[in-house]
Order: sequence, then C-alpha cells, then structure tokens
Amino acid sequence: MSVTVILGTQWGDEGKGKAVDYLAGNFDYTARFNGGNNAGHTVVNELGTFKIHLVPSGIFYPRVRCLIGNGVVIDPAVLIEEIESLCNAGIKTEKRIFISARAHLIMPYHKILDGLYEQAKGAGATGTTRRGIGPVFADKMGYNGLRWSDFAEEGLFANKLRTQLDLKNKIIAALGGDALDFEKIYSEYCGYYATLKPYIVETYPIVQKGLHAKKKFLLEQAQGAMLDPDWGTYPFVTGSTTLASAATAGLGVPPRAITQIIGVTKAYITRVGGGALPTEIKDESPTAKALQEVAATTGRIRRGGWFDAEVVHFSTHLNGVDALFLTKLDVLSQFDEIKICTGYKFNGKPVHYYDLNAYQLEQIEPVFRTVRGWREDITQARKYSDLPPRAQRYIETIEKLVDVPIKWVSVGPEREATIKR
Repeated sequence: MSVTVILGTQWGDEGKGKAVDYLAGNFDYTARFNGGNNAGHTVVNELGTFKIHLVPSGIFYPRVRCLIGNGVVIDPAVLIEEIESLCNAGIKTEKRIFISARAHLIMPYHKILDGLYEQAKGAGATGTTRRGIGPVFADKMGYNGLRWSDFAEEGLFANKLRTQLDLKNKIIAALGGDALDFEKIYSEYCGYYATLKPYIVETYPIVQKGLHAKKKFLLEQAQGAMLDPDWGTYPFVTGSTTLASAATAGLGVPPRAITQIIGVTKAYITRVGGGALPTEIKDESPTAKALQEVAATTGRIRRGGWFDAEVVHFSTHLNGVDALFLTKLDVLSQFDEIKICTGYKFNGKPVHYYDLNAYQLEQIEPVFRTVRGWREDITQARKYSDLPPRAQRYIETIEKLVDVPIKWVSVGPEREATIKR
C-alpha cells in the first residue's frame, strides 16, 4: 500500500493546491480528510485557473478518483457550485467524486452563529472566515450535528433539524439575530441532497479495498499544521485537527498505512485572521506590501513576514515530514536582502515555539539571519542548476535549519513551473 499525506507546515496558504496538482497524476485516489470550505486550493493548469474548497485537487487527472472523507464538514451550496464549475470546464465528475455519508453539514445557523460569536467577542475575536466551521465542529463534538446519512431514514433529518432550530434560534435571538424558519431550510437542504445523492456513499470500503489492492492514495490536508487546535496558536486556530494523523479519523486510513508525509512550505510566511505571526512585517514599507497578498479563495488580506524556521522545524517534526515542497520562491526575486528567522527570544532568553502560549508568542523577539537576494527572474527555471547560486543557498539554508530535505521547488503558479531536486 502507498499513502502520501500532503500538509501545510505554516498557517495555511502555503500552496498545497499547486503541490497536489503537480503530484496527483501518479496516484489512484486523492482525498480530503479534514476542514471545510474555509480552506481553499488554487490550481493553475492547462484547463485554466481553479479555486476549489472541497473537491480534492486530483480531480484534474481523468483516471484519479476523489474522496471527501467523513472528517470534512460540507456546505452543500459551495460543493454543488464547485462540481458545476468543474463540469462546465469539461471535467468528468460522475463516478469520480465520492462523498462520505458520515460527513457533517454546515447549516445556515452555523454561519450566523459564527458571525455573532465574533461580533460578541469584540477586540478578542479570533478572525474566523465566518463560514460556520467552528460552530459545526462544536456541534459534531456536542452530539448536535447533522450528517448526510440522516437523509437515508424517512423523517430523521426533519426531526433533528427541528430540534436544532429550537436550540439555535434561542441562542441567535439572545445574541441579537433573527430566528430561522424550519420549512425554508428543510426544503433547501432536501434539494441539496437530491442533487448530491449520486455522489454520497460509505467511503470506508472504497478506502479499504484500495489499500488492499495496493492502490496509491494522496491525502490533502486543509489549512496548515500551525492552525491545529491542540498544537497551533490556540484559540487562533481552526475547528478540526490539521495534523497528518487526522487522516485516520477523517478518512479511515490506518496510521501504519501512511508511507510518506510531504510538507508544503512557502518561501516566506503569511497568515490571515488573528493570532501571532512572529516574523510579520507590520510597517507600510514596499517589502511589507510585497509579502502581503489577498487570499485567493477566501478574499481576506494576508499578513506577510519572513520565513520562520522555528515554526517550520516544529511543525515538520511534529508531523514526521519526510520531504518539503517549497513554494513561491519567485516572489523573493525582488529583494536585495532576505531575512530568515532562526529562533526566538522571550524576555531576553532563547525560547522555542513550544515553550510559549499564543499570547506570549506575540511578544517574542525573532532572531534573524540576513542573506543576499538574487534579483533575477527564476520563473523559467526547470532544473535546480538553472537557479542563481544565491537562490540555491537560500534553499539549502532553510533545509539545514528545518532539518528536512527540500525535494521540490515551485517558481511560479503553473504546474510545469516546478523543479524536482
């Protein structure tokens, strides 16, 4: 059996979609096992540019089958829109996308509560996407969730929805919102189910049969390892586990079946929402603006900073990463000097990421190493030797600090703009 997990080693937005799209052609299955449509992968290939939130990025290879595991929470409207856009681009989805019947549904009240909670927190808001992710995972753990399987038994979904609306409308009203109507939501979600029913199955036997037949699986993590609710900067994290080990609960893959873990890391670092970003450039300088971007799939402004080796070392070793896929190296071509964070100081003393909580992390002093930039266009490089010597030294410096080999280097958004070392 062969199971490869691809995960982000920072706070998301590392370029996992590019990495998955580049590698997926060598696999039989690609799968999502955590998160929801708060995460997004941007894929640029011969068919165009696609921004997808729920469908695995392997969908662009005709022979690859795509699984959406039980660990994923689903906004049906978003998923239907994605499938329709893929079909419009000429991509076959029938008998290629399989949605776990155990996956939980994002309901309208989840999105409303997400916004109301953020509003009520005021200055203490965590900076969520307001797409209902936290509330739906809270309901899942609190025995209040609704799943696709609830439609299989007549009357079950309706009864559970009534119960939840009785509960949720009280909370919504207490927070100043308007009550939701049962009939409207019930009709809407029955329509969603009718549209997606051909894709909804029990995915466990598909996974198990594939593993026993020695098929190759590529598993896509959503978000980044540093947004994990246990090991990330809590409470500025996401609602689901983002570690490689989440594939067991979120898809049904035994831990011993995982044969390779690939970490995707950006050549600098960005973050959206609240929470610490130790190497963030907070001024209005051209450098700061160059490292800030609009998050392609969520529309939120990214905060930008220099590469943080302390964070990436922690996340790669926590997850047992075997090799790194370095992205967006071409963005750094515009700088005369580039900084790399090699460690932290807190109250004047050296510390590690794991020594601090999320609030202390905002007070640390990053220790930087400055290296000379290469000031050359590298977007046409296809071999490692094509890169300027200073770009090679930058890659090798990161590799040494993180103590994980960099096997792939992305020098542009296109699939072919990738160097394999």
